[in-house]
Amino acid sequence: MSGSDRKEPGQLLREADLAMYRAKAQGKARYAVFEEEMDEKATRRLDAENRLRRAIRRGDLTVHYQPKVSLRNGEVVGMEALARWADPERGLVPPCDFIPLAEETGLIVPMGEQVMREACHRAATWCDEGPPGCEPVVVWVNLSPRQFHRADVVGQVCSVLEETGLDPWCLGLEITEGVVMDDAESTIETLKRLKALGVRLAIDDFGKGYSSLGYVKRFPLDCLKVDRSFVAGIREHPEDLAIVHAVIALGRALGMAVVAEGVETADQLDLLRDIGCDQGQGYHFARPMPAGEASAFLAAHRDPG
Repeated sequence: MSGSDRKEPGQLLREADLAMYRAKAQGKARYAVFEEEMDEKATRRLDAENRLRRAIRRGDLTVHYQPKVSLRNGEVVGMEALARWADPERGLVPPCDFIPLAEETGLIVPMGEQVMREACHRAATWCDEGPPGCEPVVVWVNLSPRQFHRADVVGQVCSVLEETGLDPWCLGLEITEGVVMDDAESTIETLKRLKALGVRLAIDDFGKGYSSLGYVKRFPLDCLKVDRSFVAGIREHPEDLAIVHAVIALGRALGMAVVAEGVETADQLDLLRDIGCDQGQGYHFARPMPAGEASAFLAAHRDPG
């Protein structure tokens, strides 16, 4: 190695760390050799993390809302709050690009709190503006794994409800199937404490993981959301239709509403309605919308008569 090729000890350690992280990402009992592209990837990731950190600190993230619609009468019965990031340099960043980064770095915690606070403020406005005698719209917020497993998660939800003055019954919390089954006994206790606040609870992406029905019946849930991968194939694949049928039957037996995610066609909607699904969500009804558009959509579909 020539003198010009020699690297400082700090640089060698950094490259060794990058190779180690690559090996860990590939699974147990693996090794990896440092390559220059690892350094480039790490630099891009660090840049993205710093930009996301600034966006959260400045309050630059926005919340869009996607309606949940009753399949019985077409009324909007809920809105799911979804984080959106418009980066001044990159434009609108796809959620699949920044949500995993936020989860991995822990930024999902302050981000999630911002989304919940903004969603609860919006929900309080919708409840105040609702037609007399109309059921209040429920705003659903996703709790990430990091958020759900924090010791102060119940206190955080309680604090946001008190700050915004929102009736707890108007807030729903969605937790993925994988999260609730990660430590089922601890999950039951956390869900019970959240339920005691008066909020609604749902398992998202249901059917995608490997839930134990013995635990599911013990969870104080209000709703099961059928994973979109099954909804997409209900017309073409009998096995997908059978799974959706089974989830609907399970929900009915346990007293839980069932929501079909990813409804994109009228055919899917008709079939879901025929087999007794309670609610639907997806592009067939509406894409996620900024708060102003969501308010107008809600006003038009809240009391269809």
